Amino acid sequence: MEHKSTGDLTKAMLGKSSLDSYLRENEPFFADYSVAELLTGLYEKKSISKAALARAAGMSEVYLHQVFSGRRNPSRDRLICLCIGLEASLEEIQELLKHAALAPLYPRLKRDSIICHGILHHASLAEINDRLFAENEKTLF
Repeated sequence: MEHKSTGDLTKAMLGKSSLDSYLRENEPFFADYSVAELLTGLYEKKSISKAALARAAGMSEVYLHQVFSGRRNPSRDRLICLCIGLEASLEEIQELLKHAALAPLYPRLKRDSIICHGILHHASLAEINDRLFAENEKTLF
């Protein structure tokens, strides 16, 4: 199957006056996976138990299992906490945020810059939260 980038889809959308025809012609190229599926894919690449992940992400095991089963959709901050617990790369986190229809981390925002810096330098969630607190920014949890 042919692949269409986001840019290709945008061009196709701009070139169509009919939304219906655009949607029909591009249906196979729309993302159709859940946050739970994306997180599971990321989790399977890592060697961490779900109990250890829950501790590293600062959340209960019950909440974590609800997220992985698809019964709960995490907020942006909770999803970032999960990704930090999984030691995901900044690129993986940005992709997951976009697919979850959440705002990606934006370096022009001081809070997001602190979070990005922590991720890039493999800081723990506690270290990132400490720095956010020290800078008078909202902590991740």
